[in-house]
Formats: sequence, C-alpha cells, structure tokens
Amino acid sequence: MKKEDNKQIETHQENNNNLIDNTLLNLDELPLSDEIVGTYLQSNPDFFNRNPQLLTSLRINNHQQGAISLVERQQQNLREKIHLLEEEITQLLAVANSNEQLFTVYNDLYLQLIDCTSLEQLLTCLHQTTTQLLSLADVKIWLVNKTDCNHHCIINDDCQAILNNRLAADDYYFGRMQKSELALLFHNNEIFNSQGTGSAVLIKLTNDKTSNNTTTLGFIAISSQNAEHFDPHMDTLLLGQFRKLVAKLLAPLI
Repeated sequence: MKKEDNKQIETHQENNNNLIDNTLLNLDELPLSDEIVGTYLQSNPDFFNRNPQLLTSLRINNHQQGAISLVERQQQNLREKIHLLEEEITQLLAVANSNEQLFTVYNDLYLQLIDCTSLEQLLTCLHQTTTQLLSLADVKIWLVNKTDCNHHCIINDDCQAILNNRLAADDYYFGRMQKSELALLFHNNEIFNSQGTGSAVLIKLTNDKTSNNTTTLGFIAISSQNAEHFDPHMDTLLLGQFRKLVAKLLAPLI
C-alpha cells in the first residue's frame, strides 16, 4: 500500500474521531428536559415494548411504599382510578335514590292537590308536604290580589318589591336572602341561625291563559335552615311541573 493511501486513511479516521467528539459535545450541551422525554415517549408508544427490561428496572419514589417499579406504579394508578370510579358510582346511586324518593313525594303531592276544593286545603297540603315529607323549614305564599283566607301560609305584608327584585326576569330564585326579606316572608326568622345563613327558593306563580297573556298570581317561598340546600344551579324540572300545577289549581280558588 502506498504511503499516500495510508495517509489518506489516517486523515479520514482522524476526521471521523473529531466528528464523533463534536457530536458528543453537542449531546452534552443539549438540555434533556422532562418535556423532551415525555414528547419522545408519546411519539414512541411502543418504547417499553422494545425495552421490556425497563419496566421492572426503573424505580419510582413513593412516599408510602418507598421505591417501586414502573409496573407497580401503573398498578397503583389503576387501583386509584378504580377507587375514584367506585366513589362516583356510589354518589350517582345515592343521587338516583334521592331523586326517586323526591319524585314519589311530588307524585303523591300532585294527587292530593288535585283533590283540594278550597284554598285552605291546598295551602295545608303544601305545608304538610314541605315541612314533614321534605323536611324543609317553612313554606309561604304571597298573592298579588288579596284574599279573605286567613291561612298561616299566606303572607299579608306587601312583597311586591321582592317579586320585582328577585323574580323580574326569572321564574325562580335560589340561594341566600337578606334578613329583612326573610323576616318579611317568614316572620319567624329564628329558623335561621344568628348569621342568617339559611337559604330559600322563590317560585313565581303565573296563570298562562294564552301564549301572549300571562298573569302573575304571586309567588311561593320555601325556606331551609341549610345555607347550601337551595343552590342557584339546582335543576328545575320537578319544580317546573309543580309551579304550573299549583298555579292552575290556585287561579280558580282565589
């Protein structure tokens, strides 16, 4: 072999070594972050299939169990997810059971209301269902047109301001109310604690004679000692049926 050829080979090897050294230097300078590793693993979902030994060799710190393998961590995460799903299912079953009981109460109430032949009977039925079966604090009704009925559920004071403020744009109001409003509506404001943190719902009663002719009869006020019981995000499906039926039965009685 000629000397020129040997020299070319040595030069080529030297260039390769320099290229390798520069590449290693560049790799050392490249910051390897969690984001880069995570992006690589997401882009290569079969990485652990190609490297199964890593599943058991990688160790992850756990505050309760110490160092555990990746497989054990995956199993732990799966158990936690199953536990959360079981809790959600339990909550859903509890809500379903509560809704079933509530539907039964409303259904019985509707049948009783239909049989009422006087305003006194209707109000007594509402009060018994609200306070005894639903375990709420009190129920009152305010009518735009005064009536001769002296039932304890009827509010005789002027509540037009409450109607205008709370029910001007909506058929319902849920949540906390001012102490002055509670005192005007329920009189026995002691049902609320000293901070006045009870909650209430106001239900507007309207007599829809035609689509363009609606008369406001008044509103029903129901109170609870629990400040969180009547929440603005409450569903109004059952209340909507209740509101329409009561208004329809109430109109001819007043």
